[in-house]
Amino acid sequence: MPLEMISQGGWRQNETGPVPFPKNKRSAAVLPPNDKTAICFAHVAYRLHERFSTLDTGINSFAVRDRETLEDRIGEADVLVISGLWENGLLERAKRLCFIQAIGAGTDQFPREELARRHIRLASARGVNYRAVAEHAMALILALSRRLPEARDNQTKRLWRGMIGDLSQREDELGGKTLLVVGLGQIGGRLAQLVKAFDMRVIGLRRDLTAHSGAADAVHKMGELKSLLPEADFVALTCPLTSETENLIDAEALRRMKPSAHLVNVARGRVIDKPALVEALAEHRIAGAGIDVTTDEPLAPTSPLWEWSKC
Repeated sequence: MPLEMISQGGWRQNETGPVPFPKNKRSAAVLPPNDKTAICFAHVAYRLHERFSTLDTGINSFAVRDRETLEDRIGEADVLVISGLWENGLLERAKRLCFIQAIGAGTDQFPREELARRHIRLASARGVNYRAVAEHAMALILALSRRLPEARDNQTKRLWRGMIGDLSQREDELGGKTLLVVGLGQIGGRLAQLVKAFDMRVIGLRRDLTAHSGAADAVHKMGELKSLLPEADFVALTCPLTSETENLIDAEALRRMKPSAHLVNVARGRVIDKPALVEALAEHRIAGAGIDVTTDEPLAPTSPLWEWSKC
């Protein structure tokens, strides 16, 4: 009996944010019978195909680990499970494709309107990595506070650093500091829980104020970001990339941050105006940044972001 994924309308972007695709009888994606369905697992490192094969589902699957192989074999796939190897030109070769499963939470790299036109369903893996991402954000906060990148650089140089009288150049404690979490969803909510163990004050920003505030001490609307930035010692970006959040941290936002404040981004690169961040770091208008994502990945060797010890 064929697997059938009934359309729930899906989502597309317009100037006001995500809106549902209209439902119609052609928007349902119907897969072939299990013994004729092929799943392509496309990732440079994850062993998804190997794990799936142990389940003995009777569904054919194969793995690809580079873009060239993916281009050669995408035409064999009814279902594509993919992360960084995606590029829009694959659609011209994907004659059988019915369903795309993104490995991560974000789907902004996919051409949603074109997928809808071709009746290809798209799903995200929202929430699958929320604990890991929140812990990484916590690690970045600790690294910036305790100046761990500098310590590692000193180790490489065999430099034993003496005591420092300038408090702005010394390691700091997190207790009593304020964290502004921009996007109090699963990742932001988990990060709020983690930092409370260090006695930090947490201010959360989210679109829906009726949702549970979790560990946050206060929750505000996203539109209040710039008025709250001056209160924050750390600003953590954990929001999705939408038309509202693209370049959310722009030159004006960076100017509103304390000179002693740190910016942490585990959201999407385009949430930050990259030239504005480069300028703020170069002019020491913020203390530092923990960057897990960039606008262009991989980051070009010529990018000035490689150069600063506080980034």
